[in-house]
Amino acid sequence: MSRFKASKFRHTEARPPRREAWIGGIRAGSVTSYGNNVKASCCWIAFNAEASGVLGIVPLECEDGGKRTVSQLCCHSDVVTDFDFSPFDQLLLATGSADETVKVWRLPQSSQDIPSGAGLTLGPGGGPVDMLQFHPTADGILASGTGKRVTIWDMEQQQPLTVLDSHRDQLQSLAWKRDGSLLGTSSKDKKLRIFDPRVSPAASQSVLGHENNKDSRLLWIGSSDCLISIGFSQMREREVKLWDMRRFSGAMLTMALDTSPGAAIPLYDADTGLLVMAGKGENLLYCFEVAPTQPALTQVTQCRTEGSTRGLATVPRLALDVMACEVLRVLQLTDTALVPVSYVVPRKSVQDFHEDLFPDCTGTLPATGAQAWWAGDSQQVGRVSLHPARRPTETFTSPIIACTWLQAANTSPTIDTGPTNTDTDTNADQSLSKPGRLPDAAIPTIQNSVAVTDLTWDPFDPQRLAVAGEDAKIRLWRIPQGGLQETLQEPEAVLQGHTEKIYSIRFHPMASDLLVSSSYDMTVRIWELSTGREALCLQGHTDQIFSLAWSPDGKKLATVSKDGRLRLYEPRRSPLPQQEGPGPEGARGARLVWVCGGDYLLVSGFDSRSERRILLYQAQALPKGPLSVLGLDVAPSTLLPFYDEDTSVVFLTGKGDTRVFLYEVTPEPPYFLECNSFTSSEPHKGFIFLPKTVCEVREVEFARALRLGQSTLEPVAFHVPRVKKDYFQDDIYPPTRVWWEPALSASAWLSGEDGQQRRASLQPTDMTPVSQAPKEAPARKFVPAAVYLEKSDEQKKEELLSAMVARLGNREDPLPQDSFEGVDEDEWD
Repeated sequence: MSRFKASKFRHTEARPPRREAWIGGIRAGSVTSYGNNVKASCCWIAFNAEASGVLGIVPLECEDGGKRTVSQLCCHSDVVTDFDFSPFDQLLLATGSADETVKVWRLPQSSQDIPSGAGLTLGPGGGPVDMLQFHPTADGILASGTGKRVTIWDMEQQQPLTVLDSHRDQLQSLAWKRDGSLLGTSSKDKKLRIFDPRVSPAASQSVLGHENNKDSRLLWIGSSDCLISIGFSQMREREVKLWDMRRFSGAMLTMALDTSPGAAIPLYDADTGLLVMAGKGENLLYCFEVAPTQPALTQVTQCRTEGSTRGLATVPRLALDVMACEVLRVLQLTDTALVPVSYVVPRKSVQDFHEDLFPDCTGTLPATGAQAWWAGDSQQVGRVSLHPARRPTETFTSPIIACTWLQAANTSPTIDTGPTNTDTDTNADQSLSKPGRLPDAAIPTIQNSVAVTDLTWDPFDPQRLAVAGEDAKIRLWRIPQGGLQETLQEPEAVLQGHTEKIYSIRFHPMASDLLVSSSYDMTVRIWELSTGREALCLQGHTDQIFSLAWSPDGKKLATVSKDGRLRLYEPRRSPLPQQEGPGPEGARGARLVWVCGGDYLLVSGFDSRSERRILLYQAQALPKGPLSVLGLDVAPSTLLPFYDEDTSVVFLTGKGDTRVFLYEVTPEPPYFLECNSFTSSEPHKGFIFLPKTVCEVREVEFARALRLGQSTLEPVAFHVPRVKKDYFQDDIYPPTRVWWEPALSASAWLSGEDGQQRRASLQPTDMTPVSQAPKEAPARKFVPAAVYLEKSDEQKKEELLSAMVARLGNREDPLPQDSFEGVDEDEWD
């Protein structure tokens, strides 16, 4: 009788899908890291996208059998090196980056928008984050590897529990034991180490793993005391080793695989004992069955794929098709697709549930919390049945990140931009000046019925809000005096004319009842709101229009688009552009704003290496290209500019950023003069500037903004430090434009007329301009000559002599040589 037990998985087959089942339309990144480059939960798949700092997000399953939509999650300002889904909360994703931070995101349900800001940020940690892994039994614990150390985080407290720093060289992998008690690591010093983080930050055991220091990986074999390591031998052969930590001095089994140079990505399923491996850049998937008790490593099958592997991940067991006898599903990330490869055990009956193939698996309810685990709690996660009729229906939501972002994402702050001498503005000032918590009751909202792409307030009618939707329509809403008291469901008017989704809308700065919109149909349309008709349609774009902006006098309109071109229109003269010029190189996004009295255009965008930068153009010479280009940083979000025409200062920030750049723009070189920037403690989801009329001129406040955070709306004030605050700083506060009063009507502007708005002073009646402040007499630095003329010659000599003595030192002080010791007379002989 054979001492080897027959395995029920020995006939497992790998079944690559047809191309129709691939998740296509993606562009995978080529990041060199220790991560797997793709991970999956029961709801989502995340993978490294081509753009730096961006992850691709795609649903695990098709909705209603339709095509999957690939979204982008702009995570970090540098490349994403590794990421991991929580084993309990299927919507919780942690990302690590070369920007030295770890961010935790709560992904929405598939029908909602991808978040623009992280719910939690850990770090910076003193170096690029190389690897991440959630704890398998306790919610709220995350292990991150940076350089030569591992940090165990309590995410709820946002503090590290311990730091494991026994490594002598770069970390290459880390792995939690399935019961959550131990942590194993491999590093470039060729050592494998076992840590008990709750006992000591030092390694409890270590052993020489593989003789080559090339990329190595370490995995636990379930909850047993055995491990798997994959690395390279001294002869550069790829090899697999089995280890028993009870006899950790040497490997139980060593198997040479091949001589391929690619680093292997191993995936182990503890419930089946199957080990799947693939080398980065290769198209061969190995599948072994691991039997540590024998010990044995038996090859089950090989699968050759069409594309080369950039990343590899397994799908959670709760997402498998058990009725088709699918015991394992692997997601292969290639350059242009995600390929799901199913591993199936052939059975005659596919209508029955095969309990021998699908024993109860680990559930999704955590056994304990972070602090309880750290205090010694070692409870294990309960197991659940995979039988379709007995599967658990409850889901777990981690309290680490509150769900308040859902409410924030669907409600926009209604800020009144009317003049200060109206009742409406008074009400707005009163609400902004009363900090506090919003009531727990439901907040009245505007039911727009379709997804919102852009919205803007009418500068001349504080109660009118224009909202653009994905259905190619613009809805005009009338907000009641004093704000919303109940939910609005019917708009005041609907503008129709575009054939595709609208991208942006802007009101005219001079004429009332005039609105411009840009759309994915590559047209720009100007609407006369008093009649509800389309007045003008501008042509000439060949790709998506990123941004548009009226000139300050309202005569011209500038656009920047994805085809890398800037265009300048005079809408009343021609539907075609008057000028064209080269725009930013990158096609990820751009914004523009008029500066320096309308003679120049400032454009924010990206270069070919995804670096964010700003460009300055002379409005009348676009074909000549930019006058100046200034690189800022590398980040995934587009910089949104706000220009203060009174001080010529431009503010730049993006969604998910923590910094606001400030530059004074001048028409002469060097064009950009850097000012002190503003930095917040957490990323902001939105940043909006309030009218100049709300600034506190007595405190020399020249700009005020509202910053939308994770769960707060905070005011941000920008000040200029001045000594004489008692005076009105008229050099900072010139007469400001009365933007809330129209200069002419829409019909007058369309007929060819132009207008000019009046200007008003911000000077309080009880303050004097600093330019009229009395001049202070300069302090005298020298004694007048008359003082000396009144003194006698003897007095002058005495004062001169005293000054010289004071300069040289006191005459009674001993000379330095007086302190020298002499020698005896007999020593001279």
